[in-house]
Amino acid sequence: MQKNFNKQEFFWSETYAEEYAKKNKNFDKKLILEGWSTILRKIKTKPTKILECGANIGRNIDALKDIYPETKFTAIEISSGACTKLINKFPNLEVINTSILESSLKSNNYDIVFTMGVLIHIHPDNLLSNLKLIKSYSSKYIIFGEYFNRTPNQINYQGENDILFKNDFGKIFIENFNSEYKLLDYGFLWGYIYDLGGFDDITWWVFEKI
Repeated sequence: MQKNFNKQEFFWSETYAEEYAKKNKNFDKKLILEGWSTILRKIKTKPTKILECGANIGRNIDALKDIYPETKFTAIEISSGACTKLINKFPNLEVINTSILESSLKSNNYDIVFTMGVLIHIHPDNLLSNLKLIKSYSSKYIIFGEYFNRTPNQINYQGENDILFKNDFGKIFIENFNSEYKLLDYGFLWGYIYDLGGFDDITWWVFEKI
């Protein structure tokens, strides 16, 4: 599988995987829950299944399990080390150690499918193919929480180029899939308040299947 990884996928599966997991160990759970409560404010029905694409060591899943204690969670995670930590922390979590593009899950199987700081690390040339796959897994809602820029903007990250790309991910999604999804809600979590929750100035979008 590894031989099929592109530069961005290899960076997250190998080069920076261990260091990133260390950075994601300690966050203020109260702030994480507050951020997620804001994002989920217009979702009134309790989901039975949630899929996170790019779960790392489970910061978001840990909070969402408090909000939806009876929900079944699945995680796609490219780093094998992070997957081991996920399995150890969440015994009932289904963990799939691969990239989004290499994943092959049942279509329309998850009430909520989401990314949080993941699309920014996908090269713009590969973005649409990833979005199509993410979309195919959802039966109802799709949530993105990502760095925003009105036009594509590549940012040096950890001394590397072509690893972080700001964009208007909501616009890209709705322009490509507006016959299937509508915008339900959107907003911004200001890092000045939410950095300790790991959100880091993200713009978020919630899309609902039509």
